[in-house]
Amino acid sequence: MQIIPMKNVLLVLLSILFLSACKNENKSLSSSNSKVFTSVQIDTLLQEELSIRAILIDSNKIWYAANKGQYGSIDLKSDKRFNGHVTKDTLSLEFRSIAQTKDYIFLVNVGTPALVYRVSKDGSRIKKMYQENHPKAFYDSMQFWNNDEGIAMGDPTDKCLSVLITRDGGTTWNKVACDHLPSVAEGEAAFAASNTNLIIKGNDTWMVSGGKKSRVFHSADKGKSWKVFETPIVQGEGMTGIFTADFYDANNGFIAGGNYEKLNQNFGNKAITTNGGKSWKLVAENEGFGYASCVQYVPNSNGQHLVTVGASGFYYSTTSGEKWSKLSNDSSLYTIRFLNDSTAIAAGKNKIIKITFK
Repeated sequence: MQIIPMKNVLLVLLSILFLSACKNENKSLSSSNSKVFTSVQIDTLLQEELSIRAILIDSNKIWYAANKGQYGSIDLKSDKRFNGHVTKDTLSLEFRSIAQTKDYIFLVNVGTPALVYRVSKDGSRIKKMYQENHPKAFYDSMQFWNNDEGIAMGDPTDKCLSVLITRDGGTTWNKVACDHLPSVAEGEAAFAASNTNLIIKGNDTWMVSGGKKSRVFHSADKGKSWKVFETPIVQGEGMTGIFTADFYDANNGFIAGGNYEKLNQNFGNKAITTNGGKSWKLVAENEGFGYASCVQYVPNSNGQHLVTVGASGFYYSTTSGEKWSKLSNDSSLYTIRFLNDSTAIAAGKNKIIKITFK
């Protein structure tokens, strides 16, 4: 056995303690580097009699999907605007899902027939890519993993959530058989509140449900296989459960919602995960907002900063959702997305706004 002099042992121990202290100091510094906002500046980009629950950021453009068959874009640099309108027989389509690839925007309406449309980004061409005539068809959210692969999810028409997948850039969409998806409970469905029932980070995908049962469905392989996890979010009635979710990375996520029939109920409506959705912990019980329509992580915030919009107003957290402060009383916003770590676009009843955090 080799004998190490005591002096060398002390030096090694001191080095370990020093490195550990540096590591902890760096962690603290990293956390404090995130900007803390105390106020917001609001600029109105669009004012029109529309219900807008789906928006996306496309470089310097904002695309939106709304009711009355309306969709369009706003160029934030040139203020150039495009307005589109889709009619289907005598139907007044309501779009609540929007997604994109490099060259196209995709829209999905709620209700039946369920219709997926592809729009060229210059607005010159629109084409129907999928139609589903089931009387229970109701799609809630849509996202793309990449330019070829995308997914849309919605309420069950059988014994599972409805899941559409494309592997050819949105040209063809195939509905996944219930044999390849977890079964839903009676009365379990989803809410088309803000196009945030479906979240993608890399190959990881999460879907959230609500109603009589409120759970999180996870796929680690771009929709090829699924697992489902229980949540402590309020559930058991038709209008309870998860209405919105977001993930900062593969591990850290947040779900919110509540009871749409009791908009001020601020317990059982917010939960956090640190293990990719396998388990969830309720946070901010009896504090902060009630029913929430949309939650989003602030970019470059180490998963600590979040915002929500909904019936209680516009709220902000710097503690991973443990504590919340109100930035605005505006209860007419349905959805929000970030341009960068200090600017966001929000939309709702009759408007789209730009929010600058200060």
